[in-house]
Order: sequence, then structure tokens, then C-alpha cells
Amino acid sequence: MNIKIRPYEEKDLPEIIEIWNEVVEEGNAFPQEELLNARTGKQFFASQTYSAVAVNTDTGNVCGLYILHPNNLGRCGHICNASYAVSLASRGLHIGEKLVSDCLLQGKRHGFQILQFNAVVATNLHARHLYERLGFIQLGTIPNGFRMKDGRYEDICPYYHEL
Repeated sequence: MNIKIRPYEEKDLPEIIEIWNEVVEEGNAFPQEELLNARTGKQFFASQTYSAVAVNTDTGNVCGLYILHPNNLGRCGHICNASYAVSLASRGLHIGEKLVSDCLLQGKRHGFQILQFNAVVATNLHARHLYERLGFIQLGTIPNGFRMKDGRYEDICPYYHEL
């Protein structure tokens, strides 16, 4: 499988909305609880500083995405935040690593100095290992910071990476 990371295009919206909603429905990674539809998805992805897709160049299918945006305003506006999603059918193929690596480059290109993740769920071991392998530093642990879909609470682990 050959993967290309590129800026999203409006034609990608049906696929990226579907992938985003898969993660939201799983209820173990994103804080969002509302699913995107064609209208809200178009608005959501267009409002980001940068939105990118992972495309399987053999099939033309979108298999993952990320969004990049400021983490805060004003004196903290040099810190960005990102979210990543890989389709259920494409997990385990190192697409997430390609997305995060591209995001680090795009964050710097867009003038940010730090990429910060506010709420990586402690039980999301695949993501945590990936971030640590790529040089992210864990800032600590926030007990019971994330409400899982089943109502249980899990710890969250903030991470950062200097760009």
C-alpha cells in the first residue's frame, strides 16, 4: 500500500467525515460526542489551520486524516494542537506515523513552535508508543480526565513536541 499525505480537498469530505465519525463513535480517543454531517463536516475541516488526508495511491481511497489548529490564543498562540484518525480498515499499517510526521512539518511551516496534545487517553497505548517513538514528551497524568463511551473514566496524558 502506497500512502501519500496531502492537504484535504472538498471531494474528500464524505470519506473524512466517515473516518472522523468512526473514531467519535468508538468513544475512546476524541472528546467530541456529536457526529459530523455534510454541513458540519465541511465547516469543521475548513475551519482548521490545516487539514490533511492519507490517501492510498493504489486505490485513491482516503484512509486517514489529521487536523492542525492553535491550542490557545495570544501569548500561547505559538502552540498548536492536532487530532488524527485512521479508518478502521487501515489501522496497524503505520498510517498514523505518516500523519503525525507530516503534522510536525506542517506545524512548523504554519509558524507554530510546539505541538501539544492535551488529552491522550492513557489506555490508547498504540498512540502513546507512536508519540514517544517520534520524540514527544509526556507532561504527566490527569486522573480520570476522559469519560469513555461506557461512562467509565480513564486517565489522560498530555504530550508535547518542540517544532
